Amino acid sequence: MNHNAPLPLAHLADSRPRVLTLAQLREHGVSPSDAADRSWQEILPGVFLLHPGVATTEERLHASLLYAARRGGEAMITGLAALALYRFASAPALLSLPQIDVLVPNTRRLRSVGTVRIVRTHTPPRPLEVTGLPVAPVARALADAVAQLSDAGTVRRLLSEAVRAGHCEPAAVVRELTVARLLNRPHVVDAVESLLAEGRAIAEDRLYQLVRGYELPEPVWNVDLRLPGGPHLGGVDAYWPEQAVAVEIDTRAPRQGEDEEWSEAVRKRETLERLGVTVLHVTPRKLRDWPEQQAAVIRTALTASGDREPAAYLVVLPR
Repeated sequence: MNHNAPLPLAHLADSRPRVLTLAQLREHGVSPSDAADRSWQEILPGVFLLHPGVATTEERLHASLLYAARRGGEAMITGLAALALYRFASAPALLSLPQIDVLVPNTRRLRSVGTVRIVRTHTPPRPLEVTGLPVAPVARALADAVAQLSDAGTVRRLLSEAVRAGHCEPAAVVRELTVARLLNRPHVVDAVESLLAEGRAIAEDRLYQLVRGYELPEPVWNVDLRLPGGPHLGGVDAYWPEQAVAVEIDTRAPRQGEDEEWSEAVRKRETLERLGVTVLHVTPRKLRDWPEQQAAVIRTALTASGDREPAAYLVVLPR
């Protein structure tokens, strides 16, 4: 072959990113031997880098997806690489990652190779597009990252940043960790407990801002309710005594079936409502994404209190 003759793919050699599969090369009339003549590298099985030298981070990501998505399969970036794409400050830089995790359906016959680690799932999530790449949702990417991590500090920082920076809610993280069967690892359990505590503190602050920002009447905050001389009925995050309206922030992690915590919450709500108290449940996500709607629900309950039978007299104590 004349090495100086232009190949059919020459017009694409300067495109970005410069990676193509063997099948794509063949569509352009280029054989593996032609690719070798042009010093193109097979950096993954069936995936070629169209220049000599080291692949860039962008090219590594595209090559990983091309390898995993061969023959029309579904694939998305997950794990630490996904968190780096989401710009997690606590995630390692993409350039420093020895492997890129790629999530595929468990029906795909693929193996981890080179710089690609294949992660399988029974039900693939809907990917998000980040810098033009399909990327697993944050909660799923976190679970796949945590599965590979043994350092408690790193796990705690990643989970904390996910909630503090507003990437996702604690319940979504716990759900993915539960599905991945990672909650039997002590360092993960410790990190989750810190995560839930931080998530509650953030949600409480959002509730304070909602009440004041939408000019609702000021409630009493974080109180226990009791019958006079009677039993403890339970704590609520906000309570308007004159209107007998209570708000509870629901930060319980989702579990299979009804557990003791869920049953206790139902009993408390039913008891308070029998006594004439309107109990409103809000989630951290609703407080974050739909504060105006939640303010309207609270305002409606306060306004409607005048149309209800008077509630039982309750003792309100700080908790």
